[in-house]
Amino acid sequence: MAAVTTVRDVLYHYTFARGLYERLIGDCECHPQVARNVVALLLWFDQGTNKVISHLPSMSTTALGHLLNEASWVIHCLRMRNVPDPPIPLLSALCQDSHMDHPRFFAFNRGRIARGVADLLDGVCTLIFDDRLYHLLRRYQTGLVGRNQELEAPYERVVVTVPEDCRSVFVTFSKGQPVERDDIFNYFRETWGDCIVRVLMEKTTGRAQPMYGRVIFKSKAFVSLVLNGVKRASLFIGGREIWLREYIPRNSSNN
Repeated sequence: MAAVTTVRDVLYHYTFARGLYERLIGDCECHPQVARNVVALLLWFDQGTNKVISHLPSMSTTALGHLLNEASWVIHCLRMRNVPDPPIPLLSALCQDSHMDHPRFFAFNRGRIARGVADLLDGVCTLIFDDRLYHLLRRYQTGLVGRNQELEAPYERVVVTVPEDCRSVFVTFSKGQPVERDDIFNYFRETWGDCIVRVLMEKTTGRAQPMYGRVIFKSKAFVSLVLNGVKRASLFIGGREIWLREYIPRNSSNN
């Protein structure tokens, strides 16, 4: 009978990833959303024989800062089409079996990387970035204060479908330069693959052009990758610039 993988087992298995996350926030003063995205990206590259994460505990803060900049640039480029591959010498050296030195690596793999990182963010990363669980782990890891049922529970990946409001971005256009609904939908579909549910546009009358819209993704993780720690991100679709920011429902108490 196969051994049951517990929550404790998973937390121990990803101890290096958790340590990296804490160093990015503490030593590099990194935005938590960026730190989560970077760790998930490095975990994705850890597949195969790379084992990137295991090399990082001994890395100096300066070198870690360079790696953070390279990984952040990769995440930025994931949502951009028709841009040169980012300069990432340190990341390429750590990921020797990824063929990242190919001149069109990201152009060919952009969607696969984005979907893979989103899958990690929705899956095992929900444990890795759970401060409360790691507090429990550190408290109970010696075994001197008993056992904790939550840590000993079998680990089962359960992807929770969050409300559409939580996996949406608000889109605005420059005056007189709206972008068609289908163009926005196709941009994300062609860039990242099966990641988008639909695009909503402002309802207008007569010849008035819409000034804003809303993009609804299949997962909140894609919103994280689009914004990556900034309040407002931009994209060019058909030569026209659009701006994306966190979607806040009208009935929100913040309004």
